[in-house]
Amino acid sequence: MEAPRATIRRARELRRKLTPPEARLWVALRNGKLNLHFRRQHPIGPYILDFYCDAAKLAVEIDGQGHLGRIDQDERRDSWLLAQGIRTLRIAASSVRDNIDGVLDAIRAATVGEP
Repeated sequence: MEAPRATIRRARELRRKLTPPEARLWVALRNGKLNLHFRRQHPIGPYILDFYCDAAKLAVEIDGQGHLGRIDQDERRDSWLLAQGIRTLRIAASSVRDNIDGVLDAIRAATVGEP
């Protein structure tokens, strides 16, 4: 599904302004440890995904304090993505900061369909 122009412009802005946890995970993903291609701040439909792997149809969302109180919005977004065939893996920003290897293990497991 193609994203609206405004969403595409916003995604470009966000790529230049990654949060520290997003930047840390991006470096790890770009380092090739998972042998998969991820895009950062990828627009799809009305949404912008923190990280997206097309081969695995997996969105990886880093949830920091900005997600507090947004449970309903996140559930609607995840449901919409699932209807498009895209699974969502939500990871706490603190996990990226404190346990990047564990985060990469969780992403690896999600890409091969493990629970």
